[in-house]
Parts: sequence; structure tokens; C-alpha cells
Amino acid sequence: MAWLVALGGLLGCADDKPAFRGVDITGADYAQGWSLSDQDGQVRTLKDFAGKVVVVFFGFTQCPDVCPTALQEMAEAKQLLGADGARLQSIFITVDPERDTPELLKAYVANFGSDFVALRPTPEQLPKVTKDFKIYYKKVEGKTPTSYTMDHSAGSFTFDPQGRVRLYNRHASGAASLAADAKILLSGK
Repeated sequence: MAWLVALGGLLGCADDKPAFRGVDITGADYAQGWSLSDQDGQVRTLKDFAGKVVVVFFGFTQCPDVCPTALQEMAEAKQLLGADGARLQSIFITVDPERDTPELLKAYVANFGSDFVALRPTPEQLPKVTKDFKIYYKKVEGKTPTSYTMDHSAGSFTFDPQGRVRLYNRHASGAASLAADAKILLSGK
């Protein structure tokens, strides 16, 4: 009989699990944060955004489609949240610090929202931060030394208001999915 009560308790807990649209990675031992300079030269960490849902995407400013699509989805999710949109922080981390100067990053993220933050790891920091987040990136040579492109992972990571990584969002999941998940995290689940 005790096992039946225990089973009932477990089943009851299952009902409390949030119905995320992104991949639930709660408790993951990676993607734990960063300490990188932003587009204004200020060193930023995850703690700077305490109380907000933080979405982190790795890319580069000369990306023709994946990066602008991801950042546009973040901007749309913010709008879908209405008043709660102020509690959604979008962060873009470049995998191309060679070309992505602070000035270029500042202009690029301003296209998506005045509160978007761009982070620029140094060439020495880039391997560590991408390893910490399990991000793939590789420079693909072009016809000229400056016409190269970057292959990179295309998903994003969502952190809850307490700074814990909670979700991995596949590329092109949509603004509605991102907003729905942010709403769940903002409710304290």
C-alpha cells in the first residue's frame, strides 16, 4: 500500500513539471555563464541580468540568415510578452571577434532592440566560452582573407530569473514558443 501512495506522489509531481516547448536541460552542468565585454566595453556576467529570463545566442554579424532570424525571433518574443517583455533579455555572443568590432556589434544588435546586448570574447576567450556552452564554430575560408564565413551551432540557451540554464531552443522554433517558455519561467516554474 505504501508503494501506491509513493506512486501517487510521483504522478502528482509529474503534473507540476512545466510544459516547455524548448528542450528542457534544467540541471545541466554546462552553459553556466560568462564574463565578457559587451558592445560598450563593459564586462558583463549572467548576474547582471538577475530577475530576467535571459536568452543567449552565438553567431556573427555577417551571417546571412540564421543569426538575424534568431535575433528577430527574440525581438518578437519580447513583444508577445507585452509588459513582461521588459523581463526578457536577449544576448548575442559573437563567434567572429576578428571582424565583429564593438562598434559593429552595437549597430547590429540595435536593429533588433535597444536593450539587446552583444558580447565579444577575445580570441583567447572564444574557445573557452564556446566549450562551456558546447557550441560548435569554425572559420570557413572565402575567396579573400576577409570574405570568410563562420559555421556555428544555431540554437539558443534560456536562463531563468535565478540564472540557471533551463532550456535549449532549436533554431527557428518561433517567437511564440520562446515567449511561451519565457512566460513559464517568469511565473517561477
